Order: sequence, then C-alpha cells, then structure tokens
Amino acid sequence: MLISVDLDSPVPPYEQVRGQLAEMIGDGRLPVGTRLPTVRQLAADLNLAPNTVARAYRELEGVGLLETRGRNGTFVAPGRDDALDRLQRSAADYALQARRLGVPPGTALALVRAALDASRPG
Repeated sequence: MLISVDLDSPVPPYEQVRGQLAEMIGDGRLPVGTRLPTVRQLAADLNLAPNTVARAYRELEGVGLLETRGRNGTFVAPGRDDALDRLQRSAADYALQARRLGVPPGTALALVRAALDASRPG
C-alpha cells in the first residue's frame, strides 16, 4: 500500500491518510475484504503518531469504508452498493483535483454543498 504524507502540506496528516485510503478504496486498488496494516504498523511506516492513523481509520469506518473486526484487524468494508461505489470514486477524483489545484478542503466542501443545494428540486 503506497501512502505518502507531506508534513509541509496545509492538509493535516490524518486527512492525507484518510483521503488516500478513501481514494484507493474508491478506485478498487483496495478491494472489499483487504486487510489494512494495524494502526501502529502504518503509523510507524509513515513516521506518524498512532493517534493520527487511528483518526483516519475511525473516519473511514464512520462512513462505511472500513470495518474493524476486533483483534482480527481492520478491513475494507463489504456491502456497499454500486451507486455508493461510483459516488465514492467521483468524490475521490474531486478531492484529488481540488488538492492538485490548491483549493483548501473547506472551500472544496463548500462547493460540493452549494452544488447539492442547487440540485434539490423546488
């Protein structure tokens, strides 16, 4: 698994890890059932504090991309439907494009919220 963290980036390290994992799940590089490294192992590999990686894992678990199976580890979650998979890939593409363009995360999210509001009927 290739994850890199730029400590000079304005994007917090946990968000960089979360975003890269979400992108890899969304585009199929991490298929359903893939076991992720332990929090401690990934933190050591990336030279980060374990709490940083734990936060990224928790956030991905909160949106249904990961599941923790106790002492068995953390895995890419099953059971997502095709529409959510396609939307996740689109979101990962959007996040990558926003990062490449230097758009701050808050601004990128505001643009998505505005687009969602504009697409509501009525």
